[in-house]
Amino acid sequence: MDVIGDVTVLLVEDDPFIADLLESALTDESFKVLLRTRGEDALEDVDADATRFQVLVTDIQLGTGLDGWALARRARERLPDLPVVYMSGEKDRDWAAYGVPHSIMIPKPFVPAQLITAIASLLNRAVGD
Repeated sequence: MDVIGDVTVLLVEDDPFIADLLESALTDESFKVLLRTRGEDALEDVDADATRFQVLVTDIQLGTGLDGWALARRARERLPDLPVVYMSGEKDRDWAAYGVPHSIMIPKPFVPAQLITAIASLLNRAVGD
């Protein structure tokens, strides 16, 4: 069984260029990706069926409304073991205070391979538990 091919990533990024780049990188690695540009839209997807996602990748600053910190906390209420990868160009220093446990922060700018590695690390940790 292709484990990565069975992994659906909820990707939340409001910058269209970064969103397209990351979505392409993830699909190239055989992840299934649901892209959202607003935290509220991503939360609606989680509330509708949280179990369809195996990983949440979210930017911290998502414009007005729900930010990545709040989105991850709400998603973890539904799925306590959901792997979370945060991305931020400015808020990475706040990760220890606001991030959910057993998550990873990737400071921007980064290369897509760093995101793939972070996801794989969290998925491997989940399998090992």
